[in-house]
Amino acid sequence: MPYINVRGVEHYYEWVKKPSNSWVKPVMVFIHGWAGSARYWRSTANALVDQFDCLLYDLRGFGRSRGKPSIVQASESVAESRSLAEEAAAIQELTYELEEYADDLAALLEQLQLQRVYINAHSMGASVAALFFNRYPQKVERGILTCSGIFEYDEKAFAAFHKFGGYVVKFRPQWLGKIPFVDRMFMARFLHRSIPKAERQAFLQDFLEADYDAALGTIFTSVSKAQSEVMPQEFAKLTVPVLLVAGEYDKIIPAKMGRQAAAMSDKVEFAMIPDTAHFPMLEDASTYLRMVGEFLQIPVAVD
Repeated sequence: MPYINVRGVEHYYEWVKKPSNSWVKPVMVFIHGWAGSARYWRSTANALVDQFDCLLYDLRGFGRSRGKPSIVQASESVAESRSLAEEAAAIQELTYELEEYADDLAALLEQLQLQRVYINAHSMGASVAALFFNRYPQKVERGILTCSGIFEYDEKAFAAFHKFGGYVVKFRPQWLGKIPFVDRMFMARFLHRSIPKAERQAFLQDFLEADYDAALGTIFTSVSKAQSEVMPQEFAKLTVPVLLVAGEYDKIIPAKMGRQAAAMSDKVEFAMIPDTAHFPMLEDASTYLRMVGEFLQIPVAVD
């Protein structure tokens, strides 16, 4: 499996490509949400492969990416040693703030020598992408945010969510994945329509294998008073054209939160997919792809 060192941490990544003799395709980068991995973006990437070279990667601490820095190897060159020492010092400052994940993406693009890309991001990954759009606008052509939005701070609700989230992250026995139908129960809150069993099982496995510190840390940083104040400002100052797609029955990030976020900027186009919840790109792939194609003004093969 391909790995790349990004800011001292081994990140898993993969390309979904189809050869083209007539033109050099633009790149679309896919970013997954909390406790997930790049795996659930593969079907969407496969549907867009005629128009894009698709880059999928696992966020730091999730999927197949490490949660903590690798050991920095000694260098034969004094100049390189200094560079590595400086990098090692920076690594020690890595946190689970969403802004840090945006910087991870910038470093990944630099490592892969990608100058300007399209970005398709989901849930927590969409918050990372919105931050990235404003920190690195020169690197982005257009963005698609799926199941994203802004929310108001509620101290009691946030405290309860953090407490519950802590329990969920702490008690994740590996044998849970072997219980019949547990994948269906696990995904019930996230879906309105059914998705294939293999997809449900992959979600459960990603959740069980997520790094403890990353899973817990991002719960506190993504659902916080700070984020409730920051994200409206981030949407308001967008300069990158964005499509924000919501699921009608999403319980995790309700569609009204997406509509409120879109209202902050004339750069954001809002679209809601009926009869879907937190994974509209899987629950109704044909409608999702049609909306993406219209936004990007490209032909998309829809089954």
